[in-house]
Amino acid sequence: MSAYPTDLAERAAAAVDPARVAELAQGLVRVRSVYDAVLGTTEAAAAAFVADQLRALGLAPVVEEAAPGRPNVICDWHGTGFDESRHRTLMFEGHTDVVTEGDPSKWRVPPFEGRIERRGDDDVLHGRGSADMKAGVAACIAALEAVMRVAPDLTGRIRLGIVADEEGMMLGIKAFINNGWADAVDGCIVAEPEENELCLFQKGAMRVNVRVVGVMSHGAMPYAGVNPNRGVADFIVALREFERREQERLGSHEYLGLPWITPTVVRSPASGEAQLNVMPEEAYLALDIRTVPGQDHTAIEAELRRIAAGLEALTERLRFHLDVFESRPWTQTEADDPLVRALESVYPAVLGTPPRYGGVPGATDGTFLWAWRDIPVVTVGPGDRTIPHQVDEFVRLGEVVTSARLYAAAAVTYLSSHA
Repeated sequence: MSAYPTDLAERAAAAVDPARVAELAQGLVRVRSVYDAVLGTTEAAAAAFVADQLRALGLAPVVEEAAPGRPNVICDWHGTGFDESRHRTLMFEGHTDVVTEGDPSKWRVPPFEGRIERRGDDDVLHGRGSADMKAGVAACIAALEAVMRVAPDLTGRIRLGIVADEEGMMLGIKAFINNGWADAVDGCIVAEPEENELCLFQKGAMRVNVRVVGVMSHGAMPYAGVNPNRGVADFIVALREFERREQERLGSHEYLGLPWITPTVVRSPASGEAQLNVMPEEAYLALDIRTVPGQDHTAIEAELRRIAAGLEALTERLRFHLDVFESRPWTQTEADDPLVRALESVYPAVLGTPPRYGGVPGATDGTFLWAWRDIPVVTVGPGDRTIPHQVDEFVRLGEVVTSARLYAAAAVTYLSSHA
């Protein structure tokens, strides 16, 4: 195993308490922080859990709502040698919301029991959000505790940003940025489940609603109207050709793979009850577009509109209405950024291997930190990247401890240098 770059980095990693990591992760999983407007559930209880843990450390977390009942938790700690005008601020970022568990009866272990079982030579924590991303939040808190113990005079600041609504419209990180919390951040570790690979790239995302409007008619006399379903079908075929051209133009990105244009929802009629012998007036299509470096979202939107206009020109009284209601650009952190170098320098000693690299297949809260504030972002955290949102989600606790040690060692390395 390679040596740590400094004695302080080694001591910070060693100060991470595995029992504490398990306690934090298990406690968070036991909080059902699914946002459900109908049932009235939010992330509030999970945010309260995080804030209570930080107060117990003698810190003063700020709890502020990103939306009604949906709080962010922000907490700063800095060493006695910190000078904001001269030293760096490193952000640890995570989210408290989790996706729905679906039908609990389909789970082998109840989704919010937080059961820990032995599997091979490691303990495994089961439950919704265990990997995505209660484990990452636990690792951030445990890493902060370790740094506080071994580096009280550190010349730098750690800012925890544990936010709401990552699984939705990312209201939490948007509020974090709009309220000025990102202004002083020099680099950010996003603790999403990426198998502890250093991810310097994230795919971009575009979310598009498409309404196709025709003319209602009797199904026996389609010539009396205009069928919006044919418009949807033609649009999907044209999108497949556009996707193919983009994939051929760009090839497969080393860490992100291919770009995709995916129709995810097709609904006809767009609202109300369907009837077999009625050709509807309007159909609905939802698109989930995932982008890679070399693609421009403005150009993609222009091509979508060009395709729609071409189809309108072919069919009288057929109309397309496109709404790009969310655009999250792909991100790329430079390999020579000081945060990347800090993580690389401690990685071999913590994990026992040379640094491993990957890419984030979806957008994260880090997307907006990078896009809106030019903050270098490295996404690295515990958990199999394919397990989130599945039934029987789990995380290996040894992997969570490793993440916490990586964060702690990288933090003291990064923050010991001047900005």
